[in-house]
Amino acid sequence: MDLFQASVLGIVQGLTEFLPVSSSGHLVLFQHLFGLNEPELAFDISVHIGTLAAVLFYFRLDLWAMVTALIRLPGRLAGGERFSDLAETDEAIRMALLIVLASIPTAILGLAFKEIADQLFSSVAMVGGALLVTAGLLWSTRQRRVEGAGILAFTLVAAMIIGLVQGLAIIPGISRSGATIAVGILLGLNRETAARFSFLLSIPAVAGAGLLGARDLAGPEAIPLVVVAVGTVISAIVGYGALRLLVYIVRRGTLHRFAPYCGVVGIAALAWGL
Repeated sequence: MDLFQASVLGIVQGLTEFLPVSSSGHLVLFQHLFGLNEPELAFDISVHIGTLAAVLFYFRLDLWAMVTALIRLPGRLAGGERFSDLAETDEAIRMALLIVLASIPTAILGLAFKEIADQLFSSVAMVGGALLVTAGLLWSTRQRRVEGAGILAFTLVAAMIIGLVQGLAIIPGISRSGATIAVGILLGLNRETAARFSFLLSIPAVAGAGLLGARDLAGPEAIPLVVVAVGTVISAIVGYGALRLLVYIVRRGTLHRFAPYCGVVGIAALAWGL
């Protein structure tokens, strides 16, 4: 992989990580277009870290609210307040609790798929089929009403289901953002809560994947660090803009408009890979 390829893939990652069209699926397709037939998992993880930085910056106020709430939690419990009551009335504590619970099925599926990651990231046909699944999920949101539950009415079961969906999004072609936001809306969340939870939930998942894949950044066959750095920085900058755009799209209730694109690219990928 050279600097030009890294730059293009960084742009692709930045755009598609947040727009609901599957970043991993598009990375696989573009890597094949560039003749990089072996999956560059270390590079994929690095550009995902770039878009993680965009999420951390965009949702910095939510993250700060959760951190401060958790720091104050022992004192509040010592003062006689019950955790169950706080989880029902304090949005920051409830969001943190839901993220922890939803991350469990994500982690289990991520570890289960880890051994076959190379095969998943080398199949164009699989990307095509998974993009069709993403298209179906996005299209299913088109008639959902604006009203929906906020964070305090967000059930633990719904959070676990969304965590399960996020775990399945390790399959290239299943859009992590698209699938988790769509399922959140279908489970009765309002659009803004579904989007906030989806992106905040991505933080431990992407960070964990980065730690697991860190060893691939070194060794005799590793991609040069300057190539990795260029792709990562570009994905962070482009990703921040794409994140702002998707939040706007979700609020307007037009997430389903990405379904035809996913459908067309999915069919094309199936035809290419079969």
